[in-house]
Amino acid sequence: MPSAPAPLILTSDVVTLTATLCDVPSVSRDEAALADAIEAALTDLPHLTLTRIGNTLVARTELGRAERVVLAGHIDTVPLTTDPQNLPTRRLGEAGAEVLWGRGTVDMKGGVAVQLRIAQEVREPGVDLTFVFYEGEEIDSEFNGLLHVQEQRPELIADADFAVLLEPTDGQVEGGCKGTLRAEVATKGIAAHSARPWKGHNAIHDAGEILRRLTAYQARTAVIDGLDYPEALNAVGITGGIAGNVIPDRCVVTVNYRYAPDRSPAEAEAHVRTVFDGFEVSITDNAGGAMPGLSLPAAQAFVAALGVGVTGKQGWTDVARFSAMGVPAVNFGPGDPNLAHMDDEQVPVDQLVAAEAAMLRWLGAGA
Repeated sequence: MPSAPAPLILTSDVVTLTATLCDVPSVSRDEAALADAIEAALTDLPHLTLTRIGNTLVARTELGRAERVVLAGHIDTVPLTTDPQNLPTRRLGEAGAEVLWGRGTVDMKGGVAVQLRIAQEVREPGVDLTFVFYEGEEIDSEFNGLLHVQEQRPELIADADFAVLLEPTDGQVEGGCKGTLRAEVATKGIAAHSARPWKGHNAIHDAGEILRRLTAYQARTAVIDGLDYPEALNAVGITGGIAGNVIPDRCVVTVNYRYAPDRSPAEAEAHVRTVFDGFEVSITDNAGGAMPGLSLPAAQAFVAALGVGVTGKQGWTDVARFSAMGVPAVNFGPGDPNLAHMDDEQVPVDQLVAAEAAMLRWLGAGA
């Protein structure tokens, strides 16, 4: 029987707390042990009211402040690897250039540690705070704990004026996020023996026109709140053929469209259908983006207090869920997102410390 995980000591420094969080494996769909540990630690904080939904925890201050801010982060990780083994965590390097190495250090238990340190240290914030520690972000949306809160207890998060998702951003503020759409673009042929191809029609050959349109496609760059959101439309897969001696009667090219947040999901779908006019197009996934909202006072105060660089988020994150509720949101957290999910996932120790200090500086300034 596995031993119980070490308790979370919220008075620990942020690096030690990150290591403790990471050393409790919490691969998606197996987050219960870590959720239990976080729940136990938060229960000891009398200034928070705590709600648990599955393996998702929502902790709130109820101080009657004029504004409320959500700090959110997911507690699950992608699976571990054994070569090299990326748990338990290790501190590597020399003073001033140390890193914390291991699964989850970047994506995103460093950000979760910052949330927990704020929950411990900030007892009388100038705004009310809502902390969300949620399960199931790394897998299909149906398992996403933030979605479960939206569906089952929306009042716990929908009253926010601003949200910060502590995803890794390499210490910068990333405004909003792009939307993502996946579609299957199909061609129809006629099967025949490959020795007598004139009896049929080759669907794979017809896919050449789909690829030609993709190659010729000129993606736009949207500028929103002074941030660049370059779009992208790419083939990410192709299937066709049933045997080595049969002319294929069907070919499917899977395309992924990353679209700027000023397009709605419906507009993105219409655009893709226009690009592939004349072909059978089936939309398999379409998640809208999030506007950065950096012109809003809460976002401006956040950026000013942190004093770090600002850029547009080029991927999709759960800030889109807040945006859909009318809550402006940004991404900010320790760790280089390019190292997320890598075997050598690691975060600079100084970046963990700086992220905590920046958030405390913001909250100390009254948010």
